[in-house]
Amino acid sequence: MTAVQPPLRPERPDRRTASKAARRQAIIDAALALAREHGRRGFSVDQLAERADVSRRTVFNHFGSLDEILLAAHAQVMDVLIDDFDRRSAATPVGDGSLASVFDEVSAALRATDLVGPMAALTHLLDGLDDDDQAGPAGQGLVREVMHRTTARLAADIARRSPDADELDIDLLVHSLVGGLVVLHAHWSARTGAADDDASRAVWAELLERLIGTVRNGFR
Repeated sequence: MTAVQPPLRPERPDRRTASKAARRQAIIDAALALAREHGRRGFSVDQLAERADVSRRTVFNHFGSLDEILLAAHAQVMDVLIDDFDRRSAATPVGDGSLASVFDEVSAALRATDLVGPMAALTHLLDGLDDDDQAGPAGQGLVREVMHRTTARLAADIARRSPDADELDIDLLVHSLVGGLVVLHAHWSARTGAADDDASRAVWAELLERLIGTVRNGFR
């Protein structure tokens, strides 16, 4: 006679793992808030621990240094930004497949994506990063990684919209847009102090339209 096996109990989430993840997230959120308020160099680990409602020891159980926390926060902001662009792009109808049509579609997605909020956070997080011998290379590496991911996402989206497009044409379009956004960020930051307010958003909208017009029409 075959023994009847008792029903399997549904797996419960690992409370310890969930608690650890929550503490890590609280530390990152606190770092983002403090960086916006005081700049990257304007707060200490003790202030960070207090804002996150954890002990100083807990902070270092999760991260090796304050710069490591800020770099993790940077990566998280970029994930949110890229995911937002992906959603906006997916919601934009596909046109006739020509590169001109694709450019208009990508431009529409860029206009709809909230770039100012993440850019303001990232600017404060990276402020002065290159001044630190240890943090500088890490910060530069993260920026390169972000640029690579952004370029790859844009290229994949354009290839999806225009499957017959020449690979070189796609690369030229993508790098023109991504490189242009980097240039815009520098001008936007200089003009607005990387603020996240209505005036700053108006400046960004103006700069973005100038980039779109320049890439579309060249320097005629």
